[in-house]
Amino acid sequence: MRRQTFGTQMQGQDVDSASSRFACKRLLFAGLALSALTACASGGGHHRGPQAGRGVGVLLPLTGTNAHLGQEMLTATRMAMNSPTSPPLDVHDTAAPGATAATAAQAAVTAGDGLILGPLTTDDTARAATIATAAHIPMLAFTSDMSVAQPGVWTLGIAPEQQVRRMVLAARQQGRQHFVAFLPDNRLGRALGQALQQVCEENGLQSPQIMFHDSTQASILTGLKTLSAFETRASAVVQPDATTQPAPDAQAAPKVDATVDPANPDGAPAPSASDQPAPSPAPTAAPEFPAPPFDALLLGDTGLQLGMVINALAETHVDSTHVQIMGPGLWGAFANKLSALQGAWYAAPDPATRQTFVQQFMARYHHMPTPLADLTYDSAALVKALDQARPAGSPNGYSVQALTRPEGFGGVDGAFGFLENGKTRRDLAVFQILPSGGSRIVIPPAGKLRRSAN
Repeated sequence: MRRQTFGTQMQGQDVDSASSRFACKRLLFAGLALSALTACASGGGHHRGPQAGRGVGVLLPLTGTNAHLGQEMLTATRMAMNSPTSPPLDVHDTAAPGATAATAAQAAVTAGDGLILGPLTTDDTARAATIATAAHIPMLAFTSDMSVAQPGVWTLGIAPEQQVRRMVLAARQQGRQHFVAFLPDNRLGRALGQALQQVCEENGLQSPQIMFHDSTQASILTGLKTLSAFETRASAVVQPDATTQPAPDAQAAPKVDATVDPANPDGAPAPSASDQPAPSPAPTAAPEFPAPPFDALLLGDTGLQLGMVINALAETHVDSTHVQIMGPGLWGAFANKLSALQGAWYAAPDPATRQTFVQQFMARYHHMPTPLADLTYDSAALVKALDQARPAGSPNGYSVQALTRPEGFGGVDGAFGFLENGKTRRDLAVFQILPSGGSRIVIPPAGKLRRSAN
């Protein structure tokens, strides 16, 4: 029997299919038992759906708690499939009574869909992927959790790995060599830590020290003191010698023209010396605190815990003077409150690239689209483009080779593309927190995919 990979099975049927069907007919006409008929329906013992066509299965929560998200994502999908020649959409509600992502995926396979868009969440993606990969149907899911990505299953959400890769490579170009991470012990923190470890390894950087913390101020401060070698650095601070400071009354008074009182140029009677306050001693410069044993720090907190981390950074003397602080793209939603992290980076799409889509969506539907609508619009638009470019005689254009083309695809949030191992690449910008809060782009997106930077 010829063995096929995921990619080759997407191109057509097994060479054994015809002989299997012929054998089944012989059994049927011979009037054998129902068990034989069941074996025939499954293709001689191998579970197969019909040959994949142009149809596109769409798996979204159209009822239940996430219905508002699912409905808007479906609206954006239909907006992209806006021509009579677009591939037909086969829509399935993953939250309908009695339905699951797995049953929805099975329905799409049974219908002969050539590609599946969705589902939305990490758990639903894991369930649906089992069905899709068994049927050799590619799936573009909308989660940002790359742990569920695999050959034939790609995640479209802007993932922690993509953000970390963009910032680490940019920091390395600026001479940063020693990366560490101080992260919350949750799913996002673990994903960021794993990404930092992987990107450093891929680029020949030394293995980063990664520390996870719980949600108390004491734990955060203790952990950051340990990570930054605070006690060792503090012991190296040279304290000023009080005996070398001049006494206040020994300081010479400035010389002025006796005929003109600088404080009373109009000639008003000057106050007596007894009315003048005593001169203050000259301020003493604070001793300089040594730099920590790293020059790039990845954080992952948001909300109240981020406030605790900021307090601990100040107490341990870790700041942008010596360290490039980096964080998740989630910081962009409240960057105007992050002035205490001035100079810190986060990676995210350039919002300017989204404006055309936003204007078109608002003109048609009269409200601002959610970021998730970007993902469904992009996925539907690329499927439409692949369908239009399908080779003559092919049932669809959704081959692995077409999906993983090196140049990728243009999207609402910038260029993106897929690798054969299930990874997704994105062209992100690097933003820097400003002293007054807010942020600005300091490293723009390249405008295209580059394997060395995405």
